[in-house]
Amino acid sequence: MSIDKYKAANEAREAALCEPCRGIQRNWRKAPGHAELIPRQNWKEARDGRSVTITRYRCDRCGSVWDYENDKGNQHAGWSLPRS
Repeated sequence: MSIDKYKAANEAREAALCEPCRGIQRNWRKAPGHAELIPRQNWKEARDGRSVTITRYRCDRCGSVWDYENDKGNQHAGWSLPRS
């Protein structure tokens, strides 16, 4: 995907977020989500020799999919919008 197409797709995804989703602080461990995020699945992945838990959520209001990475060794883990 070209950079322009990637940028356009990212901007469209951002525009589709509801107000509570737009307020989520990304890439910061322990940042809160919001009440309409429903957990769907979780799994563990290896990071620098340790195991971290990632939980996937779906917003009941706008349908956005979020991942929350709980990595105690990385303050900049936390909420992210996974690529589709």
